[in-house]
Amino acid sequence: MKPAAVPTVFIIDDDRGMRQAVQDLVESVGLRAESFATGQEFLSRQPTSDPSCLVLDVRLPQMSGLDFQRRLTEIGMQIPIIFITAHGDVPMSVRALKSGAVEFLTKPFRDQDLLDAIHQALQRDRTAREQQAAIHELYERYQTLTAREREVMGHVVAGMLNKQVASEIGASEATVKIHRGNVMQKMQAGSLIELVRMADKLKLALHT
Repeated sequence: MKPAAVPTVFIIDDDRGMRQAVQDLVESVGLRAESFATGQEFLSRQPTSDPSCLVLDVRLPQMSGLDFQRRLTEIGMQIPIIFITAHGDVPMSVRALKSGAVEFLTKPFRDQDLLDAIHQALQRDRTAREQQAAIHELYERYQTLTAREREVMGHVVAGMLNKQVASEIGASEATVKIHRGNVMQKMQAGSLIELVRMADKLKLALHT
């Protein structure tokens, strides 16, 4: 059995003392921590496949934390962010939270408030990774279908009966039943409802 992954908390703050304080706090509760002085240093590291989150200072040299948040979105890096700042204001916090930040903490903050936000962020990341893995697995199954099986699947999840599908694709009802059975088996769907849910997750066009 694969051992449980140890989550990583990434810290970006140009204040060395603050970086170390947050890192010590994170490691004191058994989590892994890595700290960086700039966003560019963070982007230069090797990506991790384990759950993670980012504790990000709003005021950074070269690029602000809010601009860095936008940059991560632009390059498709999805990681939950907790903002920390000594100079926060309401519009700034609203902007950060609307852009997907988990929390916006003003220095000095309570250690427990930061730890609570970190645990919330890590849980959000775990959930997102599990959902992505499930979607990837569905795509892998879908790729094993033949072109005709995909066509049949599209009609079936649209609510058409076997005889209607047969008429639509110009095949016998018996042939449609065979294709439908293959679809259910390859997609590992235990029922039509389950197959419909799979199709919805895959966002399939109904007649592909």
